[in-house]
Amino acid sequence: MEVASLYRRVLPTPPAVEFASPEGRRLFAEALEAGTMEGFFSLVSHFQTQSEPAFCGLASIAVVLNALAIDPGRRWKGPWRWFDESMLDCCEPLHVVRSQGITFGKVVCLARCAGASVRCFRADHATVHDLRAHLARCASSHDCHLIASYHRGHFKQTGGGHFSPIGGYHAGTDRALILDVARFKYPPHWVPLTLLWEAMNTTDKATGFLRGFMLVSRHNSAPSLLYTVSCGDESWKSMAKYCVEDAPNLLKDESPDNVTTLLSRLVGSLPANAGDLIKCVVEVRRKDEGGSCLSKEGKERLVLKEKVLQQVRDTKLFRIVQELQYPKRLRQAHTNGDGPKNVIPGTVVSEGNEQANSVDLLLSTSPSEKSLCNPNSTNEAVKYPSSTDVLTVLLLVLHPSTWFGIRDEIVKAEFQSLVSTDDLPDLLKREVLHLKRQLHYLTGCEGEEASQEPMPLSP
Repeated sequence: MEVASLYRRVLPTPPAVEFASPEGRRLFAEALEAGTMEGFFSLVSHFQTQSEPAFCGLASIAVVLNALAIDPGRRWKGPWRWFDESMLDCCEPLHVVRSQGITFGKVVCLARCAGASVRCFRADHATVHDLRAHLARCASSHDCHLIASYHRGHFKQTGGGHFSPIGGYHAGTDRALILDVARFKYPPHWVPLTLLWEAMNTTDKATGFLRGFMLVSRHNSAPSLLYTVSCGDESWKSMAKYCVEDAPNLLKDESPDNVTTLLSRLVGSLPANAGDLIKCVVEVRRKDEGGSCLSKEGKERLVLKEKVLQQVRDTKLFRIVQELQYPKRLRQAHTNGDGPKNVIPGTVVSEGNEQANSVDLLLSTSPSEKSLCNPNSTNEAVKYPSSTDVLTVLLLVLHPSTWFGIRDEIVKAEFQSLVSTDDLPDLLKREVLHLKRQLHYLTGCEGEEASQEPMPLSP
């Protein structure tokens, strides 16, 4: 049945005060004078309308990440690195968000996976006084922003659960400015803070989980260079289960007498769709190098990426994994007399679009074939990670408790030294620690959200 089209909604006033109204402008001027609109300008400079009816959580995160000037470490379109809703799929596949919405815990997970530092507060773990104090602090600074998860019904608005950034605070009237990302529906508006708290303190009848708010700020560490955790499809769930449950249980049930046997069993027990997760880890970074000519910054980033990749291949763990995988994963090929090339099964991705499936990427192994973007020189050769590289990194990022079940103390000690980050070069160590955090957020939020209500499709 076709639904009639709509053009906006009338903002119920009261309880809200439209931002652009005379009273709304007065509140803004007074709050600006009081110093509690400091974060507004960076937010409004990057404010956007959610691109899908169920993308309020993704749009809120994109606005805040860009307002905090967090570098995503990968391109959006053309040469530009920029956070867009389409890039926020670390914790939930986009097609799932598009059809079902996204939950509070998954939005927190997304922000953390994207490189932000997040403190989250469900309404049963905070008070209205906590909300007021945190909002006043964030609104008075440039380095922190608050995202609210609330139910629209408390403001007499249509729809249900919703996410939006809070743009400022008026202490005199105790009001918060909601920068509603569903701008096609309601404009930015001021609401009483106590009423916003009541809208947050709403229970999902099906699960008992409450909504709340989160404080998002810049993380001290830089974004990852070469690898990232992503869940472009549902395969990540079986891989998450493998990392958290199956691998530790396998080591408890069996007693390998040497490291090679241990690794062989781990590799052999990987889920059939493990390659899908590996593809997701790689493809997000592969599309970075689509251009024929790199800027100075791009060349510097490429050098760093190749350093990370080389540092992975210099580990003893990589050499052992390569020996186990070589017959299946890597082979030498000769093509038209161009010399030896590594043939790596994979998917070519350019600007987010898959160009072909199950394609062999022919990557030159000769350093002399690198180009500095000179039209008279040979084509630039970009060494992308192979499945052996990715599997090595996945073993490095698994939680240390994974290996506690190894019974043979000598084998355990030898293996723990192989996967220890203590002696890794600084560049690779930062990459591994970043991935450890991402994997922790991804697997952790899945457990928390197992029965949580998806956000409604209506914004």
